[in-house]
Amino acid sequence: MLMFLADWLEPIYSGFRVFQFLTLRAILGVLTAMIFSFVFGPMLIRALTVHQIGQYVRDDGPQSHLVKAGTPTMGGTLILAAVLIATLLWADLTVGWVWLVVFVTAAFGVVGFVDDYRKLKFGNSKGLSAKAKYGGQTLIGLIAGFWLYFGATSPAETSVLIPMLKDVAVPLGIGYVVWTYLVVVGSSNAVNLTDGLDGLAIMPCVLVAAALAIFAYVTGHAEFSRYLGFAYIPGVGELAIFCTAIAGAGLGFLWFNAYPAQVFMGDVGALALGAALGIVAVIVRQELVLLVMGGIFVAETVSVMLQVGGYKLTGKRIFRMAPLHHHFELKGWPEPKIIVRFWIITLVLVLIGLSTLKIR
Repeated sequence: MLMFLADWLEPIYSGFRVFQFLTLRAILGVLTAMIFSFVFGPMLIRALTVHQIGQYVRDDGPQSHLVKAGTPTMGGTLILAAVLIATLLWADLTVGWVWLVVFVTAAFGVVGFVDDYRKLKFGNSKGLSAKAKYGGQTLIGLIAGFWLYFGATSPAETSVLIPMLKDVAVPLGIGYVVWTYLVVVGSSNAVNLTDGLDGLAIMPCVLVAAALAIFAYVTGHAEFSRYLGFAYIPGVGELAIFCTAIAGAGLGFLWFNAYPAQVFMGDVGALALGAALGIVAVIVRQELVLLVMGGIFVAETVSVMLQVGGYKLTGKRIFRMAPLHHHFELKGWPEPKIIVRFWIITLVLVLIGLSTLKIR
């Protein structure tokens, strides 16, 4: 939006030409989202507290979590607002990719909002039924898949790239729609499962989003993509602004979500952020790299699958409790130690993912 204004003012003063540079607008996206979170975060927390919009804690969870009951939740609305405002202000709104990621993020945020609202309305931690929740996610994921499939202008846009093998790509055809659905919905739920401790999910989201911003910039840059052996996709570079906005909003939210948390993001934030990372990874053709960089999200999800599957098959639990962070809690690890160690692991995995930029 402001890019259009700068273009209009450029004939009057040539200095406005600086806003054509994607790197500057990406930096401004970070700062805009972060400042928005810092300014409106305390207001949101006060409003949530006044209206008694507090977290309900599961009875079968760790006993140490009972003290968290009543902590303001649905703070993910702050993240969503910061990301969307920063993106709409600084991104080139003539690029269709921007509107796709905005749609997917906002739509998953709506699903999460309804889920959180029902938890508060009925006074329990169940929220939406599994059928309704996954039904909504499936619909949005398939819409995104068809959007990308029918909008593709080159085979590279509907192929799965194999990291470190620059000449290997797996064309999916119509199967690309299903692939998009699996990545977006899977990523959304993986982040949601991880969001169980103060600040545990948001920092990995920040790190992965920052890395995806680099991939988006490279993929959308004709010279860099050719030099690094990436398929060039025009306009994708604008997603770097969206990703840096996630990083800025996430850091701003972490200021209030750090242990001991003043506010939780709730499903409205977790589902939206997971879907945002998933759809960006699909567009920039880095789905498998996302699997590596988001290793913590994968581990949390796999731990739940193993726990449920193992119990049904053998009647025994593999972990003391799932998702994985609860297992370490019950082993006696302090919550801050679990959080920081998961952050460190994510940082290492993100660096491994970024190394695929050159190792090809």
